[in-house]
Amino acid sequence: MSKDLLLEIGTEEVPAHAMPGILDELEENAKKALSELRLEYKDVSTVGTPRRTALLVSGLSERQPDVESERRGPSIQAAFDADGNPTKAAQGFARGQKVDTSALVQKDGYVYAVVHETGAATETLLPDLLKGLVTGLSFPNSMRWGSLDFRFIRPLRWIVALYGEDVVPFEVASVKSGRASRGHRFLGHESFEIAKASEYISACEAEFIIVDQERRRDMIRAQIEDTAKAQGGVAEITDDLLEEVTYLVEYPTALCGKFEDKYLKLPPEAVITPMRDHQRYFPVVDAAGKLLPLFITVRNGGKDYLDVVQHGNERVLRARLADAQFFFDEDRKKPLEKHLEKLKTVVFQEGLGTVYDKAGRLEHLAAAIADALGVDATEKAKAVRAAKLAKADLVTGMVTEFTELQGVMGRSYALLDGEDTEVAEAIDEHYLPRFAGDHLPQTTAGRIVSLADKLDNIVATFSRGLIPTGSQDPFALRRQALGLVRMVVEAKHRFSLSALVTAAMDELKLTDATEREKMKADVAEFLRLRMKNVLDDAGVRYDVADAVLSDVDDLCAVYQRADAMQKALSTGALDTPVQAFTRAGNLAQKAESAEFDAASFAVAEEKALAEAYAAAKEKAEAAICADDWDAALSALGTMAKPIDAFFDAVMVMDEDAKVRANRLGLLASIDALVKNVADFSKLVL
Repeated sequence: MSKDLLLEIGTEEVPAHAMPGILDELEENAKKALSELRLEYKDVSTVGTPRRTALLVSGLSERQPDVESERRGPSIQAAFDADGNPTKAAQGFARGQKVDTSALVQKDGYVYAVVHETGAATETLLPDLLKGLVTGLSFPNSMRWGSLDFRFIRPLRWIVALYGEDVVPFEVASVKSGRASRGHRFLGHESFEIAKASEYISACEAEFIIVDQERRRDMIRAQIEDTAKAQGGVAEITDDLLEEVTYLVEYPTALCGKFEDKYLKLPPEAVITPMRDHQRYFPVVDAAGKLLPLFITVRNGGKDYLDVVQHGNERVLRARLADAQFFFDEDRKKPLEKHLEKLKTVVFQEGLGTVYDKAGRLEHLAAAIADALGVDATEKAKAVRAAKLAKADLVTGMVTEFTELQGVMGRSYALLDGEDTEVAEAIDEHYLPRFAGDHLPQTTAGRIVSLADKLDNIVATFSRGLIPTGSQDPFALRRQALGLVRMVVEAKHRFSLSALVTAAMDELKLTDATEREKMKADVAEFLRLRMKNVLDDAGVRYDVADAVLSDVDDLCAVYQRADAMQKALSTGALDTPVQAFTRAGNLAQKAESAEFDAASFAVAEEKALAEAYAAAKEKAEAAICADDWDAALSALGTMAKPIDAFFDAVMVMDEDAKVRANRLGLLASIDALVKNVADFSKLVL
């Protein structure tokens, strides 16, 4: 026999962003706890709204299964004396296992107790289990209330705990479990009883609570789409906003509001941002994607008095848009470039000057990156111009009020000023990617300024000794470094990381030679770890990643080398070269220099290896210059058999110092050539 289990944790409204994590954690903890107690069930799921978090377990068995287990005790020699009588060791072990000494089993040189455990009734286990699930939840932030020491994300108001039709009794924070839940704040009863666990969802719906978040999300999406269609438009529904609204309401009803056409003269983002980010409204566009003077919001309630709700939302949005219009008009009294002067009043970081200083550094660093990438003069000029204007919108009224619009308003204002389109796009793109999985800059100028901005942020912050450690990364440098690596890989940009770090240090006036060398090493290590993440996401083997990450000065080449090696390894083409190069590399460490005299070789195999090295070097270096890493690996592979023949025929560590040094020099030269591609000793065959 089995029954369904319900645990509903009733609280004051929980922040929407926290709900998905709470539901996932509750489900995971429940599965783990049930497994540890050996309780069988059909399914575990969680549902929730802002006021309630619920666990549903279907088909939960009424008792634990009986268990028979063998527990090992002392050795036979220690358990019995010479006459075969149980010793104190055997008696103590048997007593601890609650069996008679005569029941002890002898095997494998030890005595064992066969213990039979009768499964406990589920109803006796549930009080502690459910209480543990409530108190075991973790939150990004928690609070205390009243005189209690108990902490929770919001104050607990009720707990429903039912196993079938029976209440599971326990108490948390002076709240006793029962069968009484609470209905919708405005549409349902203050309290209603749930007869049995299996009726939970239907009982909630009768009280105007759509407790299943997936069904609630689908209802919201369908209502928004239908409402927009009725107005002749299409709603722009983003996943993050839909998710948030889903956890803001218990009984959703979508409605459409309007605003004055005059606000459509503002840049679309200036209208959409107050609408979406501040009011949680969904914009509506026409078939061509042009913004309409409409918005859709979702009410936590029914259809009564929708006109009153609509009017209230329109009034709130009207005030927001009036603010946006005012700030826009004030900002447009002077061109974007004229706002630069005000950046002198904004501190970038303590000890690193103002944002105006940073803007100057970005200009010079963008020029250095453009030169490193070999772009033409026109593209370079666009990048430098974009770098100069990139931070100007930070002191505009619009961005001061709506910080989400940084970069976006810079682009709009630049276009209105008649700036080149690519310059304007780069002003916005230089913040990309803004979050994990975000798209990357698409213009050349945008990538250059983005690289400059991120590199300056990393070097400048490192110069203050603020290298991210553990989970601490207040300046989001890991995200910026990962974005930098992704950009380089996607755009196939080739440059020397060390050279650009040097340029960034020059802009920051870092002159101490020791500190400069340490900075280059620290930045290289920081980006090496980000490149490792990128390679892992691309499915590159861990040993291949280790093999190519010894030198990350050319980030793009690192990725390309890893890709070529992964393919070569999958065909078995590197099996012999890996062993040969590893053997050569091990001995090469004993060489004093990578120089040798080919004319001094007397043995045929060492002459053949020197010739193979010369031929491979010419082909491999040409392939590397052409970024043809497949060809480079193929060229290096031609040395594998000559290396094996060399080791079979000669004693590298010859008694003659000159012979020994010459042979070691050859191996060191081979090792240096091979490591232009990878450290083959890191590969696992």
